[in-house]
Amino acid sequence: MRTARVAKGLSLRTVAAAIGVSASLISQVETGKTRPSVSTLYALVNFLGISFDDLVGDAGPGGAVPPRAAPRFASASDGPQAATRTTVQHGADNPVLEMQNGVRWERLATGTGGPVDPLLVTYEPGASSSIEGKMMRHTGTEYAYLLSGELTVHVDFDTFVIQAGDSLNFDSVRPHMYVNNGSVPARGLWFVVGRRDVSENLPTSGVPKPGPADQLNSAVDILQAMDKLS
Repeated sequence: MRTARVAKGLSLRTVAAAIGVSASLISQVETGKTRPSVSTLYALVNFLGISFDDLVGDAGPGGAVPPRAAPRFASASDGPQAATRTTVQHGADNPVLEMQNGVRWERLATGTGGPVDPLLVTYEPGASSSIEGKMMRHTGTEYAYLLSGELTVHVDFDTFVIQAGDSLNFDSVRPHMYVNNGSVPARGLWFVVGRRDVSENLPTSGVPKPGPADQLNSAVDILQAMDKLS
């Protein structure tokens, strides 16, 4: 990471200010004295224009690149520690939830109780993240990358149109809604970091009220239902 920062001529303070952390934290991350949160790591990778693979393969002390450990795949006999190991989930095994208005949510590989909700989401033409057409909010930070199609994104009083190859992020406590006003399906990757129960952390204003257990009216209902999937 330090190699990428220096190559771009960026100081510790410049990087820290850009992603909203302290310069001392960046220094500690570069020297391996601390591990950043998932959201901080994501912000660093995007700001420096490097990949996670580049970060893992960064040179260690003395300029030597540390060898990568062979992946170990979790099995049922591994017990609770399996959550900290490599998990492979085939596409055909993705848990799927669908809203009646044409939004399909697939949960990607995730560790038990992990801090991130990784999702593959498809919006059919005319579909939105709320059947009732109301903006929603929940705790956490939302990151998205659109693979195909086009989506209209409402966040607070702002409206954005994103297309394939575009990405976005925002604090999910801000009222928001996604709508596919196009003529083809819109498909993208979503990562919701640091989500907690809405009812315990947000006031009732602007938060969708829970309906019947089998009724999925909004993205908030989907996220809560995903928690109950095995």
